[in-house]
Amino acid sequence: MRPWSRDMAGRFEEHVFTSTALKGNALDDPYERPLWVYLPPGYDDDPSKRYPTIYEIQGLTGQLDMWRNREAHRSSFLENMDEMFEAGDSPPAIVVFADCWTSIGGSQFLDSPGTGNYLTYLCDEIVPFVDESYRTLAAREHRGIAGKSSGGYGAMVVPMLRPDLWGGLATHAGDALFENCYLPEFRTTVRALRDMYEGSYEKFWESFRTRPAFSKEHDGEILNSWCMAACYSAEPDGTVTLPFNVTTGELIPEVWERWLEKDPVRMVAKNADTLRSMRAIYIDAGKRDEWYLDLGAEAFRQELEKIGVTDYFFEIFDAGHMSIGYRYDGAVRYLAERLSEA
Repeated sequence: MRPWSRDMAGRFEEHVFTSTALKGNALDDPYERPLWVYLPPGYDDDPSKRYPTIYEIQGLTGQLDMWRNREAHRSSFLENMDEMFEAGDSPPAIVVFADCWTSIGGSQFLDSPGTGNYLTYLCDEIVPFVDESYRTLAAREHRGIAGKSSGGYGAMVVPMLRPDLWGGLATHAGDALFENCYLPEFRTTVRALRDMYEGSYEKFWESFRTRPAFSKEHDGEILNSWCMAACYSAEPDGTVTLPFNVTTGELIPEVWERWLEKDPVRMVAKNADTLRSMRAIYIDAGKRDEWYLDLGAEAFRQELEKIGVTDYFFEIFDAGHMSIGYRYDGAVRYLAERLSEA
């Protein structure tokens, strides 16, 4: 591995996209967002050639410029992807990097009065912009979406919510089987709120925003519980309704049920026709995932089998939840191969 990056064979075009869908969002987060579009080697050589598109979305707390991060003794995903295309190890594809960050951690790529209209932003604003600006194969059969963790959640549910747009998905350790990945954190959240913030989320946010983020114990669990509630169980006026009693951790069944309705595992049966029609489904997770998302991946796979989907990629590999970016370019290759077909 080279210790420094090199000039890329493909190229990035960086935009600032002004979103109508995100204006007036409940968090007052920016409605002008960065958008990166990767054009593969050879894009400029043949002005008649069109390409499949793959949209990459990030996990909780992800912001777009994090894609350039490198880990020790590893190339970045962007470098690996570019080298793969340069070597001809994958059919060429346009890869779009969209920003759905929010100031409370993320959006889960849904429309919610608690965060903003991120599903609309991605599907009805970004996709048309890319198709109008670049030589894409502008049809569902040639468009895919990929992500890890919360991005993996988005990669699973966005195609089910908007089947008119997406023909392929790749999920790396995506949030799924909510009783495994979310429920155990509720009790930690309740104790931490009681012991450090007088049982008050307001006091937590006051503290969190006046010090280095994630510098106190249990910041992650407290933020995650609130963020997911803002995405899954916000009221029409933007009020965030938690699915548990903030003093005891006792579940509030009617609110928890609203979360479960958005669990990808539970969404499969209701979206069977959509999933059966997809060209590409890629699922993986580490067998030591700290949030047990390997179990969610297996549950999602089993639900696919129940509805008759048997043509997919599935792997539980030897890793945890973090530092699995080396898996991403393989998923891009899988999607590019399937979405390039006539």
